[in-house]
Amino acid sequence: MASAPTDLEAVGLALAGFTCWVLADTSVKIAGKSNLPAYEILAFLGVSIAAVLLVRGLFRREVKAVWPQNLKRQGLRSLLDLANNICVIIALRHLPLTLFYILVFLSPMVITLLAALFLGERLEWQKGAAIVAGFAGVVVAVNPFGTNQPGDWIGYAACMVCVSCFSVNMVWARVLTQTETPESLTFFSAVLMAPTGGLAMLFHAEPLTLRLAGILIAMGLFCAFGSICFFIALKHTSAANVSQYHYTQLITGALITYALWREKPTIFMLAGGAIIIAAGIYIAVRSSRQEPPGRESPLNFGIPEK
Repeated sequence: MASAPTDLEAVGLALAGFTCWVLADTSVKIAGKSNLPAYEILAFLGVSIAAVLLVRGLFRREVKAVWPQNLKRQGLRSLLDLANNICVIIALRHLPLTLFYILVFLSPMVITLLAALFLGERLEWQKGAAIVAGFAGVVVAVNPFGTNQPGDWIGYAACMVCVSCFSVNMVWARVLTQTETPESLTFFSAVLMAPTGGLAMLFHAEPLTLRLAGILIAMGLFCAFGSICFFIALKHTSAANVSQYHYTQLITGALITYALWREKPTIFMLAGGAIIIAAGIYIAVRSSRQEPPGRESPLNFGIPEK
């Protein structure tokens, strides 16, 4: 019988998961440079994720783990996920990958505010100051008064919708994870994405080349395997151990952006990104210290999850 992964091995799995998610986003961006509509990309993403999680469940004889306990609640939550994923596809078409990650890492600040408003979680002045700093970091990164804007306002607007939908989703998921597994949350969202995108394709769909089909399949596989690595990591170590490494996506994204498109982050993006990451890590560490033992949730550490 194989031994359980150590904390270090679990962190390695988490890093592998975060890297897979960056590769999935890169695939979305590459596919987005074609004429494929966002809903067609969404359909392939949903089918791929659902298929991988279902096959994994069958192989491990844990199919029940991917099925929701409360269909109504899961359906409503999945609508937020649907809007989030559509806007991710749109945002990646209009923003550099590095700037996209800088903006979506605003989510920990929004989640902390929403948790204080709707879940009654305590909001200390230190966290409040970190939230203000995080929002200031976004202004610095975007540099709205600069002459050369990285990306456009369609991308910025889509990214803000992503942050809003994702943050509400995560606050609600803190309640749902008391009865639902992380696998079921991901699976049910994928099950909703596939037919939604598929129905839209009945009215219009761009023909796929072999190259585009390969990119879309890779996108789904990277996203699904990233989720699996993440689930396993959280099963064998605490969320606090994992959360601080999520920001490696910014580094990986910047390297891939330069390698593929020779785009370098501006000094404002670097400065704003540093402020946002520092604020997010501070909030995550402070929250983990306040969490009572045994109460830590896989989605309770305030970082963006794919």
